[in-house]
Amino acid sequence: MSAEEALEYIKSHQEGVLQSDLWKVLNIDSRKCSRIVAKLMKESLITREIESIDGIRTYRLLYADRTHSRRFKSLMAVDIFEPCAGCIEECMPEHCAKLSEWIFAIVIGEDEEGEISKIPLQDHGPASP
Repeated sequence: MSAEEALEYIKSHQEGVLQSDLWKVLNIDSRKCSRIVAKLMKESLITREIESIDGIRTYRLLYADRTHSRRFKSLMAVDIFEPCAGCIEECMPEHCAKLSEWIFAIVIGEDEEGEISKIPLQDHGPASP
């Protein structure tokens, strides 16, 4: 069992895997699994969150997707990072093009396949001159 095989298994489970289940599924002992997990964490390929299952402490292992980090998820709209975080420009938010684009990305959203879903516009008839 290699770290690469463990990483592939963790990647294949979007909700993550329990470390206590990983060593059983991969047919290795818990000590070897701990060493593999430590190596993957050191390389920042996975993250580990403490979890309790039936009163027993274990860890949920999650693939550290660098493009969609859970840490910054609230600052992301589609693939656009919130523009005001770290901004040093002195602007008025209601006139900021970058902020407007980010808000628009939130409003139009994204479906499960990663495609931007469009909100249908209401037809109010022809514009009057």
